[in-house]
Amino acid sequence: MPPTARLLALVHRATVSPFWAWLRRWHGWLLAGLWALQQLLQLVQNQGPRHMHDSARYLYSAQQIADGWQFAGGHNLRYVGYPLFMALWLKLGTGWWGIALAQVALSGLAAWAFYATVRRLAPSPADWRPAALATVALVGWPDVQRFNWYLLTESLFISLLIFSFWALVRMRHASVGRWLLLGGALVLVGIIRPNGFIATAAAAAAGMAYLWARPGRRAFRWALAGLALLAPLSWWVLNKLLFTFTLIETYMQGNVIGGYNHWLLEPTEPLRFPPTNLAPVLRLVYFMAANPWYFGKLAVLKGLTLFFYIKSYYSWSHILLIILFIYPSYWLAWKGLRSAAWLPARTFLVAVMGLQTMMVMMTIDDWDVRFIVPLLPCVFALAGLAIARWSAEEGQAAISR
Repeated sequence: MPPTARLLALVHRATVSPFWAWLRRWHGWLLAGLWALQQLLQLVQNQGPRHMHDSARYLYSAQQIADGWQFAGGHNLRYVGYPLFMALWLKLGTGWWGIALAQVALSGLAAWAFYATVRRLAPSPADWRPAALATVALVGWPDVQRFNWYLLTESLFISLLIFSFWALVRMRHASVGRWLLLGGALVLVGIIRPNGFIATAAAAAAGMAYLWARPGRRAFRWALAGLALLAPLSWWVLNKLLFTFTLIETYMQGNVIGGYNHWLLEPTEPLRFPPTNLAPVLRLVYFMAANPWYFGKLAVLKGLTLFFYIKSYYSWSHILLIILFIYPSYWLAWKGLRSAAWLPARTFLVAVMGLQTMMVMMTIDDWDVRFIVPLLPCVFALAGLAIARWSAEEGQAAISR
Protein backbone atom coordinates (compact mmCIF):
# COMPACT_ATOMS: atom_id res chain seq x y z
CA MET A 1 0.00 0.00 0.00
CA PRO A 2 1.47 3.43 -0.94
CA PRO A 3 2.44 5.70 2.00
CA THR A 4 -0.35 8.16 1.19
CA ALA A 5 -2.94 5.37 1.18
CA ARG A 6 -1.63 3.99 4.50
CA LEU A 7 -1.82 7.44 6.06
CA LEU A 8 -5.36 7.97 4.82
CA ALA A 9 -6.38 4.54 6.09
CA LEU A 10 -5.12 5.47 9.55
CA VAL A 11 -6.99 8.77 9.37
CA HIS A 12 -10.15 6.99 8.27
CA ARG A 13 -9.95 4.58 11.23
CA ALA A 14 -9.36 7.52 13.56
CA THR A 15 -12.55 9.20 12.37
CA VAL A 16 -14.69 6.66 14.23
CA SER A 17 -13.21 7.69 17.59
CA PRO A 18 -15.18 9.86 20.06
CA PHE A 19 -12.54 12.58 19.75
CA TRP A 20 -13.10 12.80 16.00
CA ALA A 21 -16.84 13.09 16.51
CA TRP A 22 -16.17 15.95 18.92
CA LEU A 23 -13.79 17.56 16.42
CA ARG A 24 -16.35 17.27 13.66
CA ARG A 25 -18.90 19.06 15.80
CA TRP A 26 -16.66 21.87 17.00
CA HIS A 27 -14.10 22.28 14.21
CA GLY A 28 -15.69 25.51 12.99
CA TRP A 29 -15.23 27.14 16.37
CA LEU A 30 -11.69 25.81 16.58
CA LEU A 31 -10.89 27.36 13.20
CA ALA A 32 -12.35 30.66 14.40
CA GLY A 33 -10.23 30.40 17.54
CA LEU A 34 -7.07 29.74 15.52
CA TRP A 35 -7.85 32.73 13.31
CA ALA A 36 -8.44 34.96 16.37
CA LEU A 37 -5.24 33.75 18.02
CA GLN A 38 -3.26 34.52 14.87
CA GLN A 39 -4.71 38.04 14.73
CA LEU A 40 -3.79 38.59 18.37
CA LEU A 41 -0.24 37.35 17.82
CA GLN A 42 0.18 39.62 14.81
CA LEU A 43 -1.25 42.56 16.77
CA VAL A 44 1.26 42.03 19.56
CA GLN A 45 4.13 41.58 17.11
CA ASN A 46 3.27 44.69 15.09
CA GLN A 47 2.18 46.74 18.12
CA GLY A 48 -0.91 48.04 16.34
CA PRO A 49 -1.49 49.18 12.75
CA ARG A 50 1.79 49.08 10.81
CA HIS A 51 2.85 52.08 8.71
CA MET A 52 5.15 51.16 5.82
CA HIS A 53 6.82 53.15 3.04
CA ASP A 54 3.88 52.92 0.62
CA SER A 55 1.38 53.66 3.40
CA ALA A 56 2.14 57.39 3.27
CA ARG A 57 0.82 57.90 -0.26
CA TYR A 58 -2.25 55.74 0.38
CA LEU A 59 -3.08 57.75 3.49
CA TYR A 60 -2.48 61.05 1.72
CA SER A 61 -4.82 60.07 -1.11
CA ALA A 62 -7.38 58.77 1.39
CA GLN A 63 -7.30 62.01 3.36
CA GLN A 64 -7.88 64.02 0.18
CA ILE A 65 -10.90 61.87 -0.63
CA ALA A 66 -12.24 62.09 2.93
CA ASP A 67 -11.80 65.88 3.09
CA GLY A 68 -13.02 66.98 -0.32
CA TRP A 69 -13.62 63.98 -2.58
CA GLN A 70 -10.42 64.77 -4.49
CA PHE A 71 -8.63 61.91 -6.21
CA ALA A 72 -4.88 61.81 -6.76
CA GLY A 73 -3.80 61.36 -10.36
CA GLY A 74 -0.90 59.57 -11.98
CA HIS A 75 0.44 56.39 -10.43
CA ASN A 76 -1.74 56.64 -7.31
CA LEU A 77 -4.90 56.42 -9.40
CA ARG A 78 -4.02 52.80 -10.14
CA TYR A 79 -4.62 52.02 -6.46
CA VAL A 80 -7.79 54.10 -6.13
CA GLY A 81 -9.79 51.35 -4.42
CA TYR A 82 -7.55 51.21 -1.38
CA PRO A 83 -7.57 54.96 -0.60
CA LEU A 84 -11.37 54.83 -1.00
CA PHE A 85 -11.49 52.04 1.57
CA MET A 86 -9.21 53.98 3.91
CA ALA A 87 -11.16 57.21 3.38
CA LEU A 88 -14.32 55.59 4.74
CA TRP A 89 -12.69 54.89 8.10
CA LEU A 90 -10.91 58.23 8.19
CA LYS A 91 -14.23 59.95 7.55
CA LEU A 92 -15.80 57.99 10.41
CA GLY A 93 -12.99 59.18 12.69
CA THR A 94 -11.61 55.72 13.48
CA GLY A 95 -8.18 56.46 11.99
CA TRP A 96 -5.57 53.79 11.45
CA TRP A 97 -7.21 51.42 13.91
CA GLY A 98 -10.46 51.49 11.98
CA ILE A 99 -8.64 50.62 8.75
CA ALA A 100 -6.68 47.76 10.31
CA LEU A 101 -9.63 46.30 12.22
CA ALA A 102 -11.77 46.41 9.07
CA GLN A 103 -9.03 44.49 7.24
CA VAL A 104 -8.94 41.97 10.08
CA ALA A 105 -12.72 41.53 9.95
CA LEU A 106 -12.71 41.08 6.18
CA SER A 107 -9.94 38.50 6.45
CA GLY A 108 -12.14 36.56 8.86
CA LEU A 109 -15.05 36.64 6.41
CA ALA A 110 -12.66 35.61 3.64
CA ALA A 111 -11.50 32.63 5.72
CA TRP A 112 -15.13 31.55 6.12
CA ALA A 113 -15.72 31.95 2.36
CA PHE A 114 -12.54 29.98 1.66
CA TYR A 115 -13.66 27.09 3.89
CA ALA A 116 -17.14 27.05 2.37
CA THR A 117 -15.77 27.07 -1.17
CA VAL A 118 -13.22 24.29 -0.72
CA ARG A 119 -15.88 22.18 1.00
CA ARG A 120 -18.33 22.86 -1.83
CA LEU A 121 -15.74 21.67 -4.37
CA ALA A 122 -14.93 18.43 -2.54
CA PRO A 123 -16.27 15.16 -4.00
CA SER A 124 -18.32 14.78 -0.82
CA PRO A 125 -19.34 18.15 0.69
CA ALA A 126 -20.19 16.25 3.88
CA ASP A 127 -16.46 15.59 4.35
CA TRP A 128 -15.33 18.65 6.27
CA ARG A 129 -11.71 17.59 6.79
CA PRO A 130 -10.08 18.81 3.53
CA ALA A 131 -11.69 22.24 3.81
CA ALA A 132 -10.73 22.47 7.47
CA LEU A 133 -7.09 21.56 6.78
CA ALA A 134 -6.87 24.05 3.91
CA THR A 135 -8.34 26.75 6.15
CA VAL A 136 -5.90 25.90 8.94
CA ALA A 137 -3.13 26.60 6.43
CA LEU A 138 -4.73 29.89 5.39
CA VAL A 139 -5.34 31.29 8.88
CA GLY A 140 -2.32 29.68 10.49
CA TRP A 141 0.40 30.80 8.08
CA PRO A 142 1.75 34.06 9.61
CA ASP A 143 2.91 35.62 6.33
CA VAL A 144 -0.67 35.77 5.06
CA GLN A 145 -2.29 37.05 8.25
CA ARG A 146 0.28 39.65 9.29
CA PHE A 147 -0.69 41.97 6.46
CA ASN A 148 -4.08 42.49 8.10
CA TRP A 149 -2.35 45.00 10.38
CA TYR A 150 -0.35 46.70 7.61
CA LEU A 151 -1.64 49.87 5.96
CA LEU A 152 -0.98 48.29 2.58
CA THR A 153 -3.13 46.80 -0.18
CA GLU A 154 -2.12 43.18 0.48
CA SER A 155 -4.73 42.24 3.09
CA LEU A 156 -7.67 43.63 1.15
CA PHE A 157 -6.32 42.23 -2.11
CA ILE A 158 -6.06 38.71 -0.64
CA SER A 159 -9.54 38.89 0.89
CA LEU A 160 -11.10 40.12 -2.35
CA LEU A 161 -9.35 37.41 -4.37
CA ILE A 162 -10.87 34.83 -2.03
CA PHE A 163 -14.30 36.47 -2.31
CA SER A 164 -13.96 36.34 -6.11
CA PHE A 165 -13.14 32.63 -5.91
CA TRP A 166 -16.12 32.08 -3.61
CA ALA A 167 -18.46 34.00 -5.93
CA LEU A 168 -17.17 32.13 -8.99
CA VAL A 169 -17.83 28.70 -7.47
CA ARG A 170 -21.36 29.78 -6.55
CA MET A 171 -21.88 30.31 -10.30
CA ARG A 172 -22.22 26.54 -10.71
CA HIS A 173 -25.91 27.32 -10.22
CA ALA A 174 -26.05 30.73 -11.89
CA SER A 175 -28.63 33.41 -11.20
CA VAL A 176 -28.83 37.15 -11.76
CA GLY A 177 -27.87 37.80 -8.16
CA ARG A 178 -24.83 35.57 -8.38
CA TRP A 179 -23.73 37.21 -11.63
CA LEU A 180 -23.92 40.58 -9.87
CA LEU A 181 -22.04 39.18 -6.87
CA LEU A 182 -19.21 37.91 -9.04
CA GLY A 183 -19.10 41.11 -11.08
CA GLY A 184 -18.97 43.25 -7.94
CA ALA A 185 -16.14 41.19 -6.45
CA LEU A 186 -14.11 41.43 -9.66
CA VAL A 187 -14.60 45.19 -9.90
CA LEU A 188 -13.48 45.67 -6.29
CA VAL A 189 -10.36 43.55 -6.62
CA GLY A 190 -9.59 45.28 -9.92
CA ILE A 191 -9.40 48.76 -8.39
CA ILE A 192 -7.37 47.83 -5.32
CA ARG A 193 -4.02 47.63 -7.14
CA PRO A 194 -2.78 47.60 -10.75
CA ASN A 195 -2.51 43.82 -11.00
CA GLY A 196 -6.07 43.40 -9.74
CA PHE A 197 -7.12 42.72 -13.32
CA ILE A 198 -5.74 39.19 -12.93
CA ALA A 199 -8.93 38.19 -11.09
CA THR A 200 -11.10 39.26 -14.04
CA ALA A 201 -8.74 37.57 -16.51
CA ALA A 202 -8.76 34.40 -14.39
CA ALA A 203 -12.57 34.46 -14.21
CA ALA A 204 -12.65 34.81 -18.01
CA ALA A 205 -10.31 31.82 -18.30
CA ALA A 206 -12.61 29.87 -15.97
CA GLY A 207 -15.58 30.76 -18.16
CA MET A 208 -13.71 29.60 -21.24
CA ALA A 209 -12.88 26.32 -19.50
CA TYR A 210 -16.57 25.84 -18.72
CA LEU A 211 -17.54 26.46 -22.34
CA TRP A 212 -14.75 24.21 -23.61
CA ALA A 213 -16.11 21.31 -21.58
CA ARG A 214 -19.62 21.70 -23.03
CA PRO A 215 -20.66 19.52 -25.99
CA GLY A 216 -20.13 21.02 -29.43
CA ARG A 217 -18.04 23.96 -28.21
CA ARG A 218 -20.05 26.39 -30.30
CA ALA A 219 -20.43 28.74 -27.35
CA PHE A 220 -16.68 28.47 -26.74
CA ARG A 221 -15.93 29.64 -30.28
CA TRP A 222 -18.33 32.58 -29.92
CA ALA A 223 -16.74 33.54 -26.62
CA LEU A 224 -13.28 33.30 -28.18
CA ALA A 225 -14.40 35.66 -30.95
CA GLY A 226 -15.77 38.04 -28.33
CA LEU A 227 -12.45 38.06 -26.48
CA ALA A 228 -10.67 38.81 -29.76
CA LEU A 229 -12.93 41.84 -30.23
CA LEU A 230 -11.92 43.01 -26.75
CA ALA A 231 -8.21 42.91 -27.64
CA PRO A 232 -8.01 46.67 -28.41
CA LEU A 233 -9.54 47.44 -25.01
CA SER A 234 -7.05 45.13 -23.30
CA TRP A 235 -4.22 46.85 -25.16
CA TRP A 236 -5.42 50.26 -23.99
CA VAL A 237 -5.80 49.11 -20.37
CA LEU A 238 -2.33 47.53 -20.29
CA ASN A 239 -0.74 50.69 -21.65
CA LYS A 240 -2.55 52.76 -19.03
CA LEU A 241 -1.45 50.42 -16.24
CA LEU A 242 2.18 50.33 -17.35
CA PHE A 243 2.50 54.04 -18.15
CA THR A 244 3.92 55.03 -14.74
CA PHE A 245 6.07 51.93 -14.24
CA THR A 246 9.80 52.10 -15.03
CA LEU A 247 10.19 48.56 -16.33
CA ILE A 248 12.99 49.22 -18.80
CA GLU A 249 15.02 51.01 -16.12
CA THR A 250 14.61 47.94 -13.90
CA TYR A 251 15.97 45.72 -16.67
CA MET A 252 18.95 48.05 -17.07
CA GLN A 253 19.87 47.54 -13.41
CA GLY A 254 19.48 43.76 -13.60
CA ASN A 255 17.61 43.50 -10.29
CA VAL A 256 15.96 40.16 -9.54
CA ILE A 257 14.54 41.30 -6.19
CA GLY A 258 13.27 44.84 -5.73
CA GLY A 259 15.10 46.84 -3.08
CA TYR A 260 17.88 44.23 -2.86
CA ASN A 261 21.05 45.00 -4.79
CA HIS A 262 23.11 41.94 -3.82
CA TRP A 263 21.58 39.75 -6.50
CA LEU A 264 21.94 41.27 -9.95
CA LEU A 265 22.07 39.74 -13.41
CA GLU A 266 24.83 41.34 -15.44
CA PRO A 267 24.31 41.40 -19.24
CA THR A 268 27.00 39.62 -21.22
CA GLU A 269 26.64 41.98 -24.19
CA PRO A 270 25.39 45.55 -24.74
CA LEU A 271 21.63 45.85 -24.35
CA ARG A 272 19.40 47.40 -26.99
CA PHE A 273 16.76 49.78 -25.67
CA PRO A 274 13.47 50.86 -27.27
CA PRO A 275 12.72 54.43 -28.36
CA THR A 276 11.21 56.48 -25.56
CA ASN A 277 8.24 57.58 -27.67
CA LEU A 278 6.78 54.07 -27.96
CA ALA A 279 3.75 52.97 -25.95
CA PRO A 280 4.67 51.11 -22.72
CA VAL A 281 3.60 47.70 -24.02
CA LEU A 282 5.50 48.22 -27.28
CA ARG A 283 8.59 49.29 -25.33
CA LEU A 284 8.37 46.08 -23.35
CA VAL A 285 7.90 43.94 -26.47
CA TYR A 286 10.77 45.75 -28.21
CA PHE A 287 13.14 45.11 -25.29
CA MET A 288 12.13 41.43 -25.12
CA ALA A 289 12.66 40.94 -28.86
CA ALA A 290 15.95 42.87 -28.95
CA ASN A 291 17.45 41.16 -25.86
CA PRO A 292 15.79 37.72 -25.74
CA TRP A 293 18.55 35.85 -23.90
CA TYR A 294 19.06 38.48 -21.20
CA PHE A 295 15.34 39.09 -20.73
CA GLY A 296 14.62 35.35 -20.65
CA LYS A 297 17.22 34.67 -17.97
CA LEU A 298 16.05 37.62 -15.89
CA ALA A 299 12.38 36.62 -16.18
CA VAL A 300 13.05 32.99 -15.25
CA LEU A 301 15.13 34.06 -12.24
CA LYS A 302 12.32 36.32 -11.03
CA GLY A 303 9.73 33.58 -11.43
CA LEU A 304 11.87 31.01 -9.62
CA THR A 305 12.65 33.47 -6.85
CA LEU A 306 8.94 34.15 -6.37
CA PHE A 307 8.06 30.49 -5.76
CA PHE A 308 11.33 29.62 -4.05
CA TYR A 309 9.99 32.01 -1.40
CA ILE A 310 13.17 31.88 0.68
CA LYS A 311 15.42 34.93 0.70
CA SER A 312 19.00 34.86 1.98
CA TYR A 313 18.19 37.46 4.65
CA TYR A 314 15.25 35.52 6.18
CA SER A 315 15.68 34.04 9.64
CA TRP A 316 16.55 30.36 9.89
CA SER A 317 13.23 29.63 11.59
CA HIS A 318 11.36 31.30 8.72
CA ILE A 319 13.35 29.33 6.15
CA LEU A 320 12.74 26.06 8.00
CA LEU A 321 8.98 26.68 8.17
CA ILE A 322 8.88 27.41 4.43
CA ILE A 323 10.71 24.16 3.66
CA LEU A 324 8.56 22.06 5.98
CA PHE A 325 5.18 23.59 5.18
CA ILE A 326 5.06 25.63 1.95
CA TYR A 327 7.03 23.24 -0.25
CA PRO A 328 4.81 20.23 0.64
CA SER A 329 1.82 22.51 -0.01
CA TYR A 330 3.17 23.12 -3.52
CA TRP A 331 3.31 19.36 -4.09
CA LEU A 332 -0.24 18.91 -2.80
CA ALA A 333 -1.42 21.80 -4.98
CA TRP A 334 0.03 20.06 -8.03
CA LYS A 335 -1.91 16.94 -7.10
CA GLY A 336 -5.05 19.00 -6.52
CA LEU A 337 -4.73 20.55 -9.96
CA ARG A 338 -5.19 17.07 -11.41
CA SER A 339 -8.25 16.28 -9.29
CA ALA A 340 -11.79 15.96 -10.62
CA ALA A 341 -13.02 19.13 -8.90
CA TRP A 342 -15.07 21.58 -10.98
CA LEU A 343 -12.83 22.58 -13.91
CA PRO A 344 -13.61 26.34 -13.89
CA ALA A 345 -12.61 26.56 -10.22
CA ARG A 346 -9.28 24.86 -10.83
CA THR A 347 -8.76 27.03 -13.91
CA PHE A 348 -9.39 30.19 -11.91
CA LEU A 349 -6.85 29.23 -9.24
CA VAL A 350 -4.17 28.29 -11.76
CA ALA A 351 -4.84 31.39 -13.88
CA VAL A 352 -4.44 33.68 -10.86
CA MET A 353 -1.13 32.02 -10.03
CA GLY A 354 0.06 32.05 -13.64
CA LEU A 355 -0.88 35.67 -14.32
CA GLN A 356 0.67 36.92 -11.08
CA THR A 357 3.84 34.99 -11.89
CA MET A 358 3.95 36.53 -15.37
CA MET A 359 3.55 39.98 -13.83
CA VAL A 360 6.50 39.35 -11.51
CA MET A 361 8.60 37.93 -14.35
CA MET A 362 7.99 41.07 -16.41
CA THR A 363 8.49 43.45 -13.48
CA ILE A 364 10.38 42.38 -10.33
CA ASP A 365 9.97 40.27 -7.21
CA ASP A 366 9.46 42.04 -3.88
CA TRP A 367 12.15 41.96 -1.20
CA ASP A 368 9.49 40.78 1.27
CA VAL A 369 6.62 38.32 0.68
CA ARG A 370 4.11 40.80 -0.76
CA PHE A 371 3.95 39.19 -4.21
CA ILE A 372 3.80 35.53 -3.16
CA VAL A 373 1.25 35.72 -0.32
CA PRO A 374 -1.72 36.55 -2.62
CA LEU A 375 -1.01 33.22 -4.34
CA LEU A 376 -0.96 31.12 -1.17
CA PRO A 377 -4.78 30.87 -0.86
CA CYS A 378 -4.74 29.36 -4.36
CA VAL A 379 -2.03 26.91 -3.31
CA PHE A 380 -3.89 25.94 -0.13
CA ALA A 381 -7.20 25.55 -1.98
CA LEU A 382 -5.65 23.20 -4.56
CA ALA A 383 -3.91 21.31 -1.75
CA GLY A 384 -7.28 20.90 -0.04
CA LEU A 385 -8.74 19.50 -3.26
CA ALA A 386 -5.94 16.91 -3.39
CA ILE A 387 -6.71 15.83 0.17
CA ALA A 388 -10.43 15.72 -0.68
CA ARG A 389 -9.76 13.39 -3.61
CA TRP A 390 -7.64 11.02 -1.52
CA SER A 391 -10.19 11.10 1.29
CA ALA A 392 -12.98 10.19 -1.12
CA GLU A 393 -10.90 7.35 -2.59
CA GLU A 394 -10.13 5.97 0.85
CA GLY A 395 -13.79 6.23 1.81
CA GLN A 396 -14.78 4.21 -1.24
CA ALA A 397 -12.07 1.65 -0.49
CA ALA A 398 -13.28 1.35 3.10
CA ILE A 399 -16.84 0.72 1.90
CA SER A 400 -15.71 -2.02 -0.49
CA ARG A 401 -13.62 -3.79 2.16
